[in-house]
Amino acid sequence: MVKDLFLVIISVIILILMVLVGVAFLTLLERKVLGYVQIRKGPNKVGFLGLMQPFSDAIKLFSKEQTYPYMSNFILYYFSPVVNLFLALFLWMCMPFVSLTLSFNFSVLFFLCLSSLGVYTIMLAGWSSNSNYSMLGCLRSVAQSISYEVSLSLIMMSFLILIFSLNLLDLMKFQEYIWFIFLLFPLGLMWLVSCLAETNRTPFDFAEGESELVSGFNVEYSSGGFAMIFLAEYASILFMSMMCCLMFLGGDIISFIFFLKIIMLGFFWIWVRGTLPRFRYDKLMYLAWKCYLPVSLNFLLMFFGLKLFIFFSLI
Repeated sequence: MVKDLFLVIISVIILILMVLVGVAFLTLLERKVLGYVQIRKGPNKVGFLGLMQPFSDAIKLFSKEQTYPYMSNFILYYFSPVVNLFLALFLWMCMPFVSLTLSFNFSVLFFLCLSSLGVYTIMLAGWSSNSNYSMLGCLRSVAQSISYEVSLSLIMMSFLILIFSLNLLDLMKFQEYIWFIFLLFPLGLMWLVSCLAETNRTPFDFAEGESELVSGFNVEYSSGGFAMIFLAEYASILFMSMMCCLMFLGGDIISFIFFLKIIMLGFFWIWVRGTLPRFRYDKLMYLAWKCYLPVSLNFLLMFFGLKLFIFFSLI
């Protein structure tokens, strides 16, 4: 029993370290891809082809002077980015492993609970800074996240009704012969767009709309706090890519191709940022409440009816 617990702790630590290294190189990939999108070179001076750039950035950010706004609510201001990063890394605990980890039967509920908790840290970070700009940014971000979490949960429920389980590992078992993207193509696209909105990325980056909001809820943060907010954002991008692979791209976690799919989806996040302009805020809310919510509800009712029909026909 003690050895099992020790193995779980070791594997969790290794997973978190690998996620942090993945986040570091995702930032490098983003800067490189955006550089080539804008017909210029990305980071290419530090190390071979700029491979050491993420580490030099981390050293620079964490060694800079930390500023504390005089009127801020200090404890909340200080701990919001820490809790934000902690929640983003804790999300990875529900990543299913065949070996010894925290792959438990209610991993979907765990994911939904933790992803909705992330909203509070953004709200407290914006409010505790005691700045009008950060308050406006956090209000927009919270409204956006809450709106898209509703449709995200409903889209996920369609997948869960098909597999009749709350364990993410079962998604892999049910896609042994055909991927869910071929069966649920509209839902797959809606899930991708909702993930973009959930992670506050272009074209839905209203929380950090630099042109009109002066960087949004994180405007008063510098050095370590700023770095933690962005580490949390990139960790959730990687996690959402992993969830997309699990839900409708086969979810074959025991193969190397699974990780290639995660890299492809991470590239898709960056590609969208380099290609699309920012959406208008009212259009974003219209898309969530008047398009995605009714469509995902209709799909949910259809799959529920289909499941009932199959159940009664077998009886």
